[in-house]
Amino acid sequence: MNPLQIINKYYPTDDALRHILLVHSRSVTDKALALAARHPELGVDTAFVAEAAMLHDLGIFRTDAAGIQCFGTEPYICHGIIGADILRAEGYPRHALVCERHTGTGLTLRQIEANHWPMPRRDMRPVTIEEQLICFADKFFSKTRLDEEKTPAAARRSLEKFGADGLVIFDDWCRRFL
Repeated sequence: MNPLQIINKYYPTDDALRHILLVHSRSVTDKALALAARHPELGVDTAFVAEAAMLHDLGIFRTDAAGIQCFGTEPYICHGIIGADILRAEGYPRHALVCERHTGTGLTLRQIEANHWPMPRRDMRPVTIEEQLICFADKFFSKTRLDEEKTPAAARRSLEKFGADGLVIFDDWCRRFL
């Protein structure tokens, strides 16, 4: 599977949004692979990580987030489930789970219901080591400051809006992966 073939299908124009997606996804991919290399004891499927990390934000083009050149109609919080639906339709259900489970440190059913987010009513937290590693690596890169990697403290601050449970998970990932 070649993630660029899928990206090219949904981002055919060489524009600002495609640039943001590619730079951000490459940064996340590189960090996830570097962390996997530091922890061979985890038995990470690095070929899968290389593919899925490049595709984790595939659904952003359908969202309304003008600050990152997204001019769709869906709320940005839904970009993961949108990407998951696309990848399932493309025949990549395992990759779809990475899209679905990477927002924050994963979304709980309780969070989805409490916030009335327009998405399926189910738990969407990363389960496999590959899902967790990609989700963790993603927390270090924004789509507005493409040239900067966040410190662990800054990455943690960006998760505060998701609640205390996510901070506990992030702290655990810091101990496991850094």
